[in-house]
Amino acid sequence: METKIRKIDKNQIDKNIIEEAGMLLREGKLVAFPTETVYGLGADALQEEAARKTYEAKGRPSDNPLIVHIADYEDLKKIAVNIPPETDMLAAHFWPGPLTMIFQKSEEVPYGTTGGLDTVAVRMPVDPIARALIRAAGGFVSAPSANTSGRPSPTTARHVEEDLSGKIDMILDGGPVDIGLESTILDMTVSPPMILRPGAVTAEMFKKVIGPVDIDQTLLSENSAQPPKAPGMKYRHYAPKAKLVIVEGDLREEILAIRQLAYEADRKEHPVGIIATNETLPFYNHGIVKNIGTRENEKTIARNLYGVLREFDEEDVDTIYSESFAVQGIGTAIMNRLEKAAGHVRIPASDIVKLQKYRKITFVSGTDSARGPMSAELLRHCDLKQEYVINSRGMVVLFPEPANQKAEAVMKSAQMTLAEHSSLQIDSEDIQEDTLILTIDASEKERILAEYGNMENIYTLNEFVGDDTEIPDPYGKPLTAYGECLEVLEKLVKKLADKLNSLTEEEK
Repeated sequence: METKIRKIDKNQIDKNIIEEAGMLLREGKLVAFPTETVYGLGADALQEEAARKTYEAKGRPSDNPLIVHIADYEDLKKIAVNIPPETDMLAAHFWPGPLTMIFQKSEEVPYGTTGGLDTVAVRMPVDPIARALIRAAGGFVSAPSANTSGRPSPTTARHVEEDLSGKIDMILDGGPVDIGLESTILDMTVSPPMILRPGAVTAEMFKKVIGPVDIDQTLLSENSAQPPKAPGMKYRHYAPKAKLVIVEGDLREEILAIRQLAYEADRKEHPVGIIATNETLPFYNHGIVKNIGTRENEKTIARNLYGVLREFDEEDVDTIYSESFAVQGIGTAIMNRLEKAAGHVRIPASDIVKLQKYRKITFVSGTDSARGPMSAELLRHCDLKQEYVINSRGMVVLFPEPANQKAEAVMKSAQMTLAEHSSLQIDSEDIQEDTLILTIDASEKERILAEYGNMENIYTLNEFVGDDTEIPDPYGKPLTAYGECLEVLEKLVKKLADKLNSLTEEEK
């Protein structure tokens, strides 16, 4: 089957294209089209054979009900019965919009559309292309998301083409969608109404209109014999090809845990994916990191979620780690989709973070121009089982300056460099519980303890590795003295790396 693709502008709708697409739907064929939530796979909702084609094209289980889309409120009475009085108020506030309501179905609606249920899910989209198409098709268009069942929902026409090209008759390309997550589903057959799927219309918003609503706290397993009352309740949805894991905790713990997981994978040459935000993007050094949006405006996260999951399908990763999001407002819908995509695989960030005694290692020397930065660079080149932030500081630094030229020369001879180094003086911000402070000389340790108190995690480098080999001070001496210093530091830092790796194994 050849799938026709028609570009269409929602601000200047081509009536000829809409009529062509509407004719296809009236003939029982399938047309994908944009809505404000995601792209839908349209079929005539009142033709049972059209519903069968929908399930076949998507590879969708036939007990997973389809949502019927209408363009005019009065059409609701043709497909639903026993409509509760609160519906008028809800429709006045949220229709057209990203809200689906479930009612008792009328005889007009075939069981093929409802997945064998006596209820029907109904939505009135706000997207002008969708509304024009619905009217051109006869007023009742069933439309699940236009993707292969289980895959991330499509938010662009290109996503639809990737999944369904050759399986459906037409795609209306109206550009990217606005919201990016499927509609909220509210069951109106119970009292009070119950949210079966969270979306852009939240429980707080419903409360202002009709009072409190219930929220379904359960999710049907794939092995359940009970038919799902709404799309997305039972089967694994929205999933990328790679395994998705949600890391949960406070944000700081999540970042630290994901950093360590990505670092371990990178050591084994198994790159992983990371779903990050504007705020956390700079903290990740390993893995393939994608920015999903900003926490200051979670609507951006909702809009980008499925696109990011699909982008990872083009990357060579086996596992994707995602930060979690607050379960409130649209964050509830974001976490619902993430959990479905992950198959509810979650790991507590604290389980990983608690295994990390040290997260930072800071070498301290007099002026932070030679021995300290040399030690830090040597450690960065060691094979460490845990990721550390490694840096150096000085006891007396009047202003930032580059590394000593002779120190840089001997480091270059060892295929390392201090070219990016700029000396900094140690301060209270560097003295943290998760930081291992290693001084080059005993005098520097004594000065730190005198200034900041009897703190733990402060050692001389010799003391920590159990080796009393003196670290020579090459300052003011020939280049050969810097070479001799490097040889001593290489030996001590190798012992340091071995000890850090043994600590990591003990902690595990």
